[in-house]
Amino acid sequence: METRKAGPLRFDIGGMHCAACSSRIERVVGRMENVERIAVNLATAKAQIWLKPGTEKETVPLIMERVAGMGFSAVPSQEEDVAVQYEKKRRQDEKDRRVRLGRLGPMLVFAVPLLILSMGHMLGMPLPAWLDPHHAPRTFMLAQLALTLPVVWLGRHFYREGLLALIHKAPTMDSLVAVGTGSALLYSLWTTLAGLAGSEPQLRAMNLYYESVAVLLTMIELGQFLEATAKRKAGDAMGALLRLTPETALRLEADGQSREIPLAEVMPGDTLVIRPGARIPVDGSVAGGKSAVDLSLLTGESIPVAVGPGDSLVAGSVNGEGALTMTAEHVGQDTRLARIIRLVREAQGSKAPIARLADRVSFYFVPAVMGIATLAGLAWLVFSDEPATVAVTVFVAVLVMACPCAMGLATPMSIMVGTGRGAQLGVLIKNGAALEQAGRVRAIAVDKTGTLTTGKPVLTGVIPLAAHNEQALVTLAAALEARSEHPLALALVAAGKERGCPACPVDAVDVAPGLGIAGVVTLDGTAWRVALGNAAFMEQNRITPDAAVLERLASLAEAGQTPLLLALAPARAALAGAGDDDSARWQWDGLQMAGILALADALRPESAAVVARLHEMGIRVVMLTGDNERTARAVARQAGLDDADVAAGLLPAEKAGRIRQLQAGGLLVAMVGDGINDAPALAVADVGMAVGSGVDVSAEAGDIVLMRGGMEAVLTALALSRATMRNIRQNLGWAFGYNLLGLPVAAGLLHVFGGPMLSPMIAGTAMALSSFSVVSNALRLRFFKV
Repeated sequence: METRKAGPLRFDIGGMHCAACSSRIERVVGRMENVERIAVNLATAKAQIWLKPGTEKETVPLIMERVAGMGFSAVPSQEEDVAVQYEKKRRQDEKDRRVRLGRLGPMLVFAVPLLILSMGHMLGMPLPAWLDPHHAPRTFMLAQLALTLPVVWLGRHFYREGLLALIHKAPTMDSLVAVGTGSALLYSLWTTLAGLAGSEPQLRAMNLYYESVAVLLTMIELGQFLEATAKRKAGDAMGALLRLTPETALRLEADGQSREIPLAEVMPGDTLVIRPGARIPVDGSVAGGKSAVDLSLLTGESIPVAVGPGDSLVAGSVNGEGALTMTAEHVGQDTRLARIIRLVREAQGSKAPIARLADRVSFYFVPAVMGIATLAGLAWLVFSDEPATVAVTVFVAVLVMACPCAMGLATPMSIMVGTGRGAQLGVLIKNGAALEQAGRVRAIAVDKTGTLTTGKPVLTGVIPLAAHNEQALVTLAAALEARSEHPLALALVAAGKERGCPACPVDAVDVAPGLGIAGVVTLDGTAWRVALGNAAFMEQNRITPDAAVLERLASLAEAGQTPLLLALAPARAALAGAGDDDSARWQWDGLQMAGILALADALRPESAAVVARLHEMGIRVVMLTGDNERTARAVARQAGLDDADVAAGLLPAEKAGRIRQLQAGGLLVAMVGDGINDAPALAVADVGMAVGSGVDVSAEAGDIVLMRGGMEAVLTALALSRATMRNIRQNLGWAFGYNLLGLPVAAGLLHVFGGPMLSPMIAGTAMALSSFSVVSNALRLRFFKV
């Protein structure tokens, strides 16, 4: 029987409007039996719940029932294609936005005339006698009531959802709006009835709150519409990734004709035609043709990568000017792009530790505001000489000034936008905790090969000895090494291709693993006995380098390069009387030292500058490598590292031990490695940064995947973390500061010292715009650059 993969259950949560909603769901469900942990994201309206193993069947229905009992809904998320989920969410968000817009228009139609009717005389806009409160107070009151009731009807969802939340003992922002505007409406209705009954109609006509009710509901609806519009933009990064994959592909049929088919019909092994300028539909390899592929939208790399037969292609990248055919290998949800999108989705649904403060405050916030509003209203009614209308004003203003929404959106919106922007720049951040931690890193441990260096040895120099030609030496070495799969052999073969060396017949090959290779190579009709390897290989076969050569070898090794010795002798002398027996064609006697070939894993062009920048940021950089000490120190010097910050000859477990030593010194440590040999170190580090190959996101050990490779992506990750955390702190500062300063003013603090009372309309407008300001601030991260 197949079991579900370990991990959280995901639920779509309905009915949440503010941080008080998400916080209460977390608090109540988190205390349920079998629930180990829960995280509710207000911005994405989703919950992740970790259950005790084996309890899913009986616990899921209880969770749904418990959440429904609080006035919300919880439905297990369907395991659908990410693109389908995104499209559903986009359509639902657009539908909600249009519904709000459909309500907002009519509300404005009634609220604006009501505001002019009730407040116009203060701006020098006289009313006709039949509407003037001094001449026709009853008509004035009824006209206001007539304009208010349609607005209240259009905004009835505030009362329905807010009062329902109160009944379930889970008050929300809608509860504050419902109680505040409802109290003002009931007070105004009572005053109107009293005025119509003949009790001082002129006086009562001047003490109505109809305009406050209607304008408040309208402005809150406007604020939520603007917030919904802004939140829709927060998903732009995810949408951009999803749009990278074309909807169709051109499949090459058996008859040699290409046919356009839906992407879902592409199967592994299919041959696809990629036209110039077209997007690659699936992962695979080039079957024919040459071109350059643009990976910029996937990895942030601006330079197209040249590809030819056998080279890998990645879904979502853009073909250049050359036509290609490719063999499909990974399709659908198995492509690298699909894995990237899943990682971004997981990160956007996660929470950062900094959100805990807002969650704790939000849980108590709404009940506390209701208490403050009640106490403030009673205080003005009992202990002041002001009329009762002041107490009503204070009560309503305090309720509508409070905004838990801003607190709830402060963190998840920044994380959503920040992780999406990171994906566009080639930095995949797996969760909010990693995003927060990265900005606090004070030490970075880096692997040498593939991180500071390119990870691919290259021929850096050829030193001919005696009268031998440099091009001939490279030709002989490349031809011989074509029979080997060693990384250094591949580097020599690549160097031969770059230099235009001709292919040469090779036979009688003898390989000594870890030492060198020997064989007979025919160049321009002349057969040569060629031996290529390290000094130990030569000495083992009685070819002793002289003092000058040994000195040159030491110099190259000190510079971090790997020297190979090449010895030659004509093959004809050795073949005399040997017939055609290959075993007799090879003799070590008579070989002479002909040259030195220097190879090195070259330092990445940006490594030294990035290390210098990290030092300027106050971050210690330490190299942990399994390479030998001489080579490691040579590379470290080129990168700008001190010898004290180099640890060489380390096994994977020893790298993890070095990181623990740094942590024991009080440093928060990040590890940058390849995610395979460095997996233990990546797991131990406070932040693991796994270097992907191109857009390889298979490094599960890392908290952050650097899709571009190299050190520039490290700077991007650190800078993005700091920018996102700065954005979150700005949002939280605005959310908390708004309430800390606004609530005392709404309670009448300024009026105590002779200042004005805060109008409920102004309080409601400020509350409506506070969430919009938080979301808008988070959207600035879309334009982040290092």
